[in-house]
Amino acid sequence: MVGTTSGYEAAVDQFVTKMRRRQVVGSQSSAKLTAELLRLVVSHQRLPSSGQAAALIEAVKAVGVRIIAANPIELALGNIVRRILHIIREEDVSLASDSILDSTLDSDDEDEFGNAAGRSALSAVSVAAATRNTLRAPSLYNLLESVPGTAATQVARVPSATESEARSRSGDRNLIGRKLKHNVIEAITELLQEIDNCHSQVAEQALEHIHQNEVILTLGRSVTLREFLKEAKKKRSFQVVIAEGAPRYQGHMLARELADIDLQTTVITDSAVFAMISRVNMVIVGAHAVMANGGVVAPVGLHMVALAARRHAVPFVVLAGVHKLCPQYPHNPDTLLNDLKSPSEIIDFGEFSDCLDGSPGGSRTHVVNPSFDYVPPELVSLFITDTGGHNPSYVYRLVAEYYSPEDYVL
Repeated sequence: MVGTTSGYEAAVDQFVTKMRRRQVVGSQSSAKLTAELLRLVVSHQRLPSSGQAAALIEAVKAVGVRIIAANPIELALGNIVRRILHIIREEDVSLASDSILDSTLDSDDEDEFGNAAGRSALSAVSVAAATRNTLRAPSLYNLLESVPGTAATQVARVPSATESEARSRSGDRNLIGRKLKHNVIEAITELLQEIDNCHSQVAEQALEHIHQNEVILTLGRSVTLREFLKEAKKKRSFQVVIAEGAPRYQGHMLARELADIDLQTTVITDSAVFAMISRVNMVIVGAHAVMANGGVVAPVGLHMVALAARRHAVPFVVLAGVHKLCPQYPHNPDTLLNDLKSPSEIIDFGEFSDCLDGSPGGSRTHVVNPSFDYVPPELVSLFITDTGGHNPSYVYRLVAEYYSPEDYVL
């Protein structure tokens, strides 16, 4: 890797230690801190005279692998690393296409045959099309959007020579590197603003989905869901049924927060979900991560709620910021790692010490306390993100927009 690490190595070590100790809680906080750290990494890189984008990608990957290994269960860490790698690739392609276009226009101005205008337009269109399609996944839409074969053929013959000529004319490759860093840092800053505003942007859509006198069911506690319901409460009168989310009982906390804004709330046990679902108009829940196939990694118990909703034809709506969109599929064994919490949340050790696994004469009773469920895409009706509402079948297009295929596996 080319660059200096003295400016950020201590910050990386500190962040990795926090993640290993689980001192950072929540996908939004993890995503925000990761973006801030990688922005610091980019800003401290001293890039070579050539291959600036490759050097940045190498530096970000090296730090990203350490971050992901510190807490592989928090998928938002890897999402942000891959998102920033995609940003670097986009900015590099944009700068390269600008250089090609400038060089083409300069050469056309010197054309003695007076055909400059036609070739300039053709080259500009071709370069723009090539830029748009470079980082996109293959699709029929991209084929229909592309330019005619003659223009594409012309661009295919000249880009390498034209780009090298443009960069040699500039006489200062360091300027290109500084511009690349500047653009990447600006894009990461915009990403941080997007993460900060994800709750409010999701909540702005509340009135489109929650109507007067409806009954909403949820499980546990989600900050995005809380803001979503608060926004709907401003102009709608409705009821919320909250499954308590044992054994951590975060539903009790959400019930208290909603009661503080005078929203009518009913708390039920998790086992009562099937008994109450027939009275419900909609199920709205938060998510830990959204997989590339439209499946959801969610707090434990939500798979049962989704099955109940499907059985009674109740819409199952998932709220999630784009930073929770994961480009991996659930069949990847590294993706669906579950977080097993302490058995003390379920049983009291004093009362069961004689029958737990490993106790003398015990019956080798195992106590498992997982944190997450996987909800398959066929049980999800709609995703509401900070970019709008999407069907589960559309998630793969969002993945192609925000991530590069070469970064799916780091």
